[in-house]
Amino acid sequence: MRLAIDSHLDLAWNALAWKRDITRPLAEINAAEADWRDSPARGRATVSLPEMRRGGFAVSLATLMARWAPPREELHSTIAWLNHRTPDIAHASARGQLAYYEALAARGEVVLIGDARRLREHWQRWQAAGAETAALPLGLIVAMEGCDGIVDPSQTQWWFALGLRVASLVHYGRSAYAVGTGEEGPLTPRGREMLAAFQRTGIVLDVTHLCDASFAEALDCYGGPLLASHNNCRALVPGQRQFADSQLRQIIRRDGVVGVACDNWMLAPGWKTGVTPRSAAPLSALADQIDHICQLAGNPRHAALGSDLDGGYGSEQSPEGLGSIADLQRVAEILADRGYSDAEIDGIFHGQWLRFFLEHLPKESTNPS
Repeated sequence: MRLAIDSHLDLAWNALAWKRDITRPLAEINAAEADWRDSPARGRATVSLPEMRRGGFAVSLATLMARWAPPREELHSTIAWLNHRTPDIAHASARGQLAYYEALAARGEVVLIGDARRLREHWQRWQAAGAETAALPLGLIVAMEGCDGIVDPSQTQWWFALGLRVASLVHYGRSAYAVGTGEEGPLTPRGREMLAAFQRTGIVLDVTHLCDASFAEALDCYGGPLLASHNNCRALVPGQRQFADSQLRQIIRRDGVVGVACDNWMLAPGWKTGVTPRSAAPLSALADQIDHICQLAGNPRHAALGSDLDGGYGSEQSPEGLGSIADLQRVAEILADRGYSDAEIDGIFHGQWLRFFLEHLPKESTNPS
């Protein structure tokens, strides 16, 4: 088993919106949902804390997700649980998700990682454990997907003090800060203020979900470290949600890292949910995404894992042969068959993210553990 780092898991969303006790075994979670009909993903979860341990995922970026000002008809359903009527309610929702991670930390299920020292110590503990990882706490780096939980850029330092280390400006559509997946447009004036606040505070910018115009402007405005936590390649799967080669090259030039995602509509061209068979998106399609980024860079330094598993879907919309996050270990075999060395595969599984965060997290902090 290779140790791994996943740069995008919506753990709190699964617990609070999907009503999943993610501390339980995966089979138990799915059995409890066998008769639920509110989503095709019911009974098909792929992520739980025990399953992450089994799969070697020592560290992940764990999200806070909350949006405001949605259309009225989107206020109800499991997916629409993200949507709220006012910025203050979105803020409270994000704060509640952080409280869930804090509760997991208090129970010893996880360690909240806010600085490089803590990350290094946590990683060394997992390395020393070898195959005996079942009782180890998982390391979580807190990230925010879309910044609606930050009511105003002036709150950025407060969120950083609570442990927030990575954030994107927008999810789908338009936010107070930028334009995201499904629409096109520039940053707002408040979005430019937010980027300045990120840079002052030390929050890493996640460029995932930015539309093309907002992406270009964000890279011009923001001079700090950046990453794409869960993003695939437009050259392989056409569509605005993926990044064009020119955008990927900009991330590479900034020494950023791209975590490739497991959602089949980002892996199989023309994917139609509920229609296209899973066989259209084998695990080798994930390796294709990794390989494309490596070829653009001329090395594997910028390609990594950002699965987004259970990000509003389940195994029905994950690569064929993947029933659990632990099955991502099979990607190593595919990469080895394509000529990647052990050291290069280790870099893709964890080395890129470990290097990135050891460099860009504060050296030490007093944030919660």
